[in-house]
Amino acid sequence: MATELADGVWRFELRGVSAYLVDDDVPTLVDAGTPWDEEAIREGLADAGFDVSDVGRVLLTHYDLDHVGTLDALTPELDATVYAGGFDAAILRGERSPPWRNHKGAFQRLAGLFATRPDLEIESVRDGECLGSFTAYHTPGHTPGHVAYVSEELSVALLGDLVSESDGALEPSEWVISYDTDRVLDSIRDLADRAPAFEVACVGHGDPLASGGGDALDALADRI
Repeated sequence: MATELADGVWRFELRGVSAYLVDDDVPTLVDAGTPWDEEAIREGLADAGFDVSDVGRVLLTHYDLDHVGTLDALTPELDATVYAGGFDAAILRGERSPPWRNHKGAFQRLAGLFATRPDLEIESVRDGECLGSFTAYHTPGHTPGHVAYVSEELSVALLGDLVSESDGALEPSEWVISYDTDRVLDSIRDLADRAPAFEVACVGHGDPLASGGGDALDALADRI
């Protein structure tokens, strides 16, 4: 099921996580759920008036099983370049493994047993790079390659797991699910300082904010 948050922006509520579709210069899938969310993503796309084959770009906020899980299942219908931060893109391409010595990295290694590497072009995205109307912001901490994407034109921010939503407010990614919580806090402050104003805040966990998203991020940055 797809819920339209703003004109051309839909949320797909999956198994404990959200993915999004943005009708930008091309239909853009944002994150891709768990390996068990294929049907829900297909149904969400259909609710929004699209097929898998219509998707022209995939923006990943980061590598985690619940954010990349359906990519392989959606191919070969999905013929789109996947963009992710450098460290995380290398994991998805199979060029490196998450580090055992970090608690989150060790968990990613175990979770990776349930993931299949997609046969798709996977590009590393740079801080400040523009993809459609979105600008990429490197926001490490939850993972080393975590990226947030902000579109000033659409007034939408794709925040992934840098933050979560609770009772209408944004909260930092917690230690148990993050590589480095100090870097999470630094990334929140940096994004609040650098990103343009936006209304819609799309988060991986909790409910997205359909309005006041930028204000909520600023409030969090001031509080931490």
